[in-house]
Amino acid sequence: MADDIPHPSGVPSPLDTGRLTLLGHDLRAAVADVIGGLRLIDQSRVDDAARLQLERVRASGETLARLLEEGLALMLGEDDFAATHPAILQMPRFLYDLEMRWSGRASEKGLGFTLTRAPAVPEVLTLDRMALERTLSNILSNAIKYTDAGAVRLDVTMAESGALRLAVTDEGPGFSAAALSRLFEFQGRPDGAGKPGDGLGMHITRNMAGLLGGTISVENLPGGGARVTLDLPPETWTIAAPEPVAALPDLSRTKVLVAEDNATNQQIIAHMLGRMSAQYEIAEDGVEALRWLERERFDLALIDIEMPRLNGIEVIRSIRAARRADVRMPVVAITAYVLKSNRDAIYAAGADAILAKPLAGLDAFGAVLAQALGRAEAPVSPAEDAFDRSSLDHLLEISGPEGARELLDRLHADLLTCESGLTGALARSDTEAVRSHTHVLIALAGAVGAHRLQALAQALNLAAHRGEISGTAPLGDEALTRLAALVDLVADERRQRGEPA
Repeated sequence: MADDIPHPSGVPSPLDTGRLTLLGHDLRAAVADVIGGLRLIDQSRVDDAARLQLERVRASGETLARLLEEGLALMLGEDDFAATHPAILQMPRFLYDLEMRWSGRASEKGLGFTLTRAPAVPEVLTLDRMALERTLSNILSNAIKYTDAGAVRLDVTMAESGALRLAVTDEGPGFSAAALSRLFEFQGRPDGAGKPGDGLGMHITRNMAGLLGGTISVENLPGGGARVTLDLPPETWTIAAPEPVAALPDLSRTKVLVAEDNATNQQIIAHMLGRMSAQYEIAEDGVEALRWLERERFDLALIDIEMPRLNGIEVIRSIRAARRADVRMPVVAITAYVLKSNRDAIYAAGADAILAKPLAGLDAFGAVLAQALGRAEAPVSPAEDAFDRSSLDHLLEISGPEGARELLDRLHADLLTCESGLTGALARSDTEAVRSHTHVLIALAGAVGAHRLQALAQALNLAAHRGEISGTAPLGDEALTRLAALVDLVADERRQRGEPA
């Protein structure tokens, strides 16, 4: 068939795209079962050694899930991986997972493994986790491979320049002159190196470091061994305001319909709902889910997208088309299809939120349910009304004089673009544009401590996802007023530093 012939541009044919999509779903679902099964193990009944191995497998499984998502998106041309994808990164948790993975690998070779984090390293950053994890994983893998005795260590510190510095030191033989001359080339490993591999690891490391905006340096140490250092300048990341640890939502008065055909996921979801005191019923396919809705009233529905007899998309459409009181019942979709086209189709059907398989931990699960149950006005309480100037001041301080001016220039330009775009989007009731501009605004406002503005942007974003923009004029007016005030504040700061506003 013609569809089997690869497209000369490298873009998959429709048949290949379908196969990749289905393969991606099955791979993600399999990983979800592995991670879900691990979460159901009562770790209080196993010894410390077994508990450590379970944590190691969990951390590696979650990394595998993220790699699958990135790889499939790249193969299907659904994302631009020439740029990074900043997100909130909890450094203590990130480094803990990294230690779980690599301490086990080192132990298999009889090596020690140490990870340290200096007190000055921020706890919460806006940074591309996947690119950082791939960079460090390749460096650590290389260090462990070439170290036959001794230890490997990862030290996370702040350099004098203000850069976030991650240095991996090993007690191996160091790099030969031939290896150093071709270290970052594609398959640049010299002949006769004595270890398996083709040199792709350091090539990937340099590419990932470049995507992060950082630099890689390599040195042999006088007493033996080598050090590979990743420096991420302050302009490549921001300090995010730590997210408050919220209590689990009280769902004791909430009745939840769970439509899920996988027994493991049923058990995981039931366990998490039980922790929040929710009442729930489980439907094993889409037809049974609609029958439950005909018989009883629910406050929330969790709908798996891939179900027999009637899939989740059709179930959500039926809910939204029904002339029942639950037509606006919040619906959270659960899916192993995570590419943009799949997400767009799910939101278009009427979902309020999406939970990707493998399901996140209890706190994240509870936060999504709480957000879905709240109306657009709920996240916008008068709390945190004041602007927290300390976040912006800290960013400017660690950037240094030159870096601070550049940061203010970029921030001012981004805020003006966001203000113009959001003003027009709200005037047109353009839900797609509102979603796009509020997504940017959430990150900008959070980074500089504008918590009330961030909450308003989150509420507008949620309303846009639900298609309820027409009823959010008061939220939009307040968001634009606060956004204008933030633009003025940044302009004043630029003027004080000698920059034209």
